[in-house]
Amino acid sequence: MRLAKPTSNLFRSRVTTGPGLDVSGLTGVLQVDPASRTADVAGMCTYENLVAATLPHGLTPLVVPQLKTITLGGAVSGLGIEAASFRNGLPHESVLELDVLTGTGDILTVAAGDELFDGFPNSYGTLGYATRLRIELEPVRSHVALRHLRFDDLDELCSTVARIMATRQCNGEDVDYLDGVMFSPAESYLTLGRRADHTGPAGDYTGQQIYYRSIQQRRHDILSTHDYLWRWDTDWFWCSGAFGVQHPLIRPLWPARLRRSDVYWKIVAVANRFDLENRWETWRGRARRERVIQDVEIPLERTAEFLRWFVEHVGIEPVWLCPLRLRGDRTWPLYPLERGRDYVNVGFWASVAITPGGGRSDTNRAIEGRVDAVGGHKSLYSDSFYSREEFDARYGGGHYAALKQRYDPDQRLLDLYAKAVRRQ
Repeated sequence: MRLAKPTSNLFRSRVTTGPGLDVSGLTGVLQVDPASRTADVAGMCTYENLVAATLPHGLTPLVVPQLKTITLGGAVSGLGIEAASFRNGLPHESVLELDVLTGTGDILTVAAGDELFDGFPNSYGTLGYATRLRIELEPVRSHVALRHLRFDDLDELCSTVARIMATRQCNGEDVDYLDGVMFSPAESYLTLGRRADHTGPAGDYTGQQIYYRSIQQRRHDILSTHDYLWRWDTDWFWCSGAFGVQHPLIRPLWPARLRRSDVYWKIVAVANRFDLENRWETWRGRARRERVIQDVEIPLERTAEFLRWFVEHVGIEPVWLCPLRLRGDRTWPLYPLERGRDYVNVGFWASVAITPGGGRSDTNRAIEGRVDAVGGHKSLYSDSFYSREEFDARYGGGHYAALKQRYDPDQRLLDLYAKAVRRQ
């Protein structure tokens, strides 16, 4: 049993077997309650639609994943992250209540303390699908004022992250949002966002200007809250460059309504289906390439070490940096980050040449090994290569097996290992 939906933000290759469940009726915002600062939404509601409903009330979700078509149900069952995660944790931590369609065909309403509620994050639809979510909202202002701080040393960047996470301030100013970009070990940036009321001109990265380039060019900026939340979507971080969209002659010809992540994703899906990148490389007499698309959580104290290894052995630049700390005093058994510990999400999305005689997954396997060596965790939205024993040890296998037996005893839904590693 699978979902039939028009968009996806997964990058694992998958085997499809016929039609899925029609979820076209589960895309709406059911209610926004400004008094209680909560929203009830259907499971396939996108964050783009939710933000459009909450911003008129001066509210947003506590964490808004950076791509517009990520759904609430997807972010909770598959994890999500953004620049508010250093203070608000992950999207599932602001969920108050879930309605879950389980593998038995039951719809159960679950809340904090219920075993299905606690085990739902990182289950990727293998225990059930969220049909309704009630989430917390937080107040925002009209704009977000940005400061881009440059670092020539990765250890200094990480020390600054630690101070900001401890105090939520930098040089006497409040920090409401925090992420960064490493262009090289000698050039990295933290972007500090502060909620602000503003009536004058503001930055606009939905047209000819490109947001990630502004990080290197400006020290200060200001965006409307709406544009700040979607600042990465227009160019899919920096990945739109693969389609020529950043070229000054092509960009004006590419309609603005098509400069968005879901359009790029569909192009990539077609390219992957027909292996177009490798066909092109082979035609040019070049080595085939391995897709390296991952987000990994690295303990803050070992982030600089990991990044230096990554530059030397993988070489993809730039990479995204997003500090993270679990919001409360609870843990989540299927993605066991430690309470009170600071992490940095490192995101990298590109491909690398396969060395002569090398395998098609050598780089991804090496990254998995290094993430484990530094005590990190790896998101499961892309390719993974763990053995069953390794996977169970990292993602709460014993706990998951008990939940699977209770809520999907007839195996109507895929097993998590089969879905995340075997790509079924």
